[in-house]
Amino acid sequence: MSKPTLVILAAGMASRYGSMKQTEGFGPNGETIMDYSIYDAIRAGFGKIVFIIREEFAAQFSAIFTEKLKGKAEVAYVYQKTDSFTQGFTIPADRVKPWGTGHALLCAGNAIEGPFAIINADDFYGSDAFQMAASFLQNKCNASTYAIVGYELRNTLSENGTVSRGVCTMNTNGDLIAVTERTKVYRKENQMVYEENEAVFPIAEEARASMNFWCFDQSVIAISKTLFAAFMEKEAQNPKAEFFLTNIGDYVIKNNIASIAVLPTNSHWFGVTYKADAAVVAEKVQALIADKTYPAQLWI
Repeated sequence: MSKPTLVILAAGMASRYGSMKQTEGFGPNGETIMDYSIYDAIRAGFGKIVFIIREEFAAQFSAIFTEKLKGKAEVAYVYQKTDSFTQGFTIPADRVKPWGTGHALLCAGNAIEGPFAIINADDFYGSDAFQMAASFLQNKCNASTYAIVGYELRNTLSENGTVSRGVCTMNTNGDLIAVTERTKVYRKENQMVYEENEAVFPIAEEARASMNFWCFDQSVIAISKTLFAAFMEKEAQNPKAEFFLTNIGDYVIKNNIASIAVLPTNSHWFGVTYKADAAVVAEKVQALIADKTYPAQLWI
């Protein structure tokens, strides 16, 4: 059985962070968050890494990853460009960024063969999540069965304030029905809550949250191409419109094209959105090294 592919969304603008957080070092030897995801993925059985990046950072990414991954995994770099797959549409002059995570997937289509997982570059997902994803991709994934990794909501909070999370609703089979965006999620007086329309509501700590870790069969590429063309018909002149992976997931569920299993993981998520997050991430990485989850020298 061929090994699955890991696709990494690394073409973001990082406007709130203020610099290229994707390639910033948080480990003792300058390891990025992606390094830990790739390390976990290879251990879980992934055989190829596809980086979706902006073309101007190709040399920087290659310098960081190509040599260290030689002999460990196949590596490919693909570029997400604003004009990719936009033939026939005029792009607004003030459009400064590509068209979202669903568009990024479409840009990576030619580099993907067989089942694959897709993740964010700046999120730490944990080894259990990659083990579950690899097992699903190798044993259950097909054109009618996709998956998303679901984190316990309590394991996705930030130490720097409230968070917004996509909370998964599932049927009795554990398949995804919908992802509902909950804003301003936080802990208050020993319970978790979220705010909506200036009101506060309780939410279960064990509710499953999507952190944009999807598992797809290659068939999703053709679906994304069709959906993106329809998206452009409506939004081509909107400089801020984005086509997301959640748009694809919602479409395949509502049209009975595929079920999306929610893979429950006990991993703890952390990530970087703001500069204040950087020190916390470095501390958490150091703690994982101290408890022997990762070696101090990740790549040997």
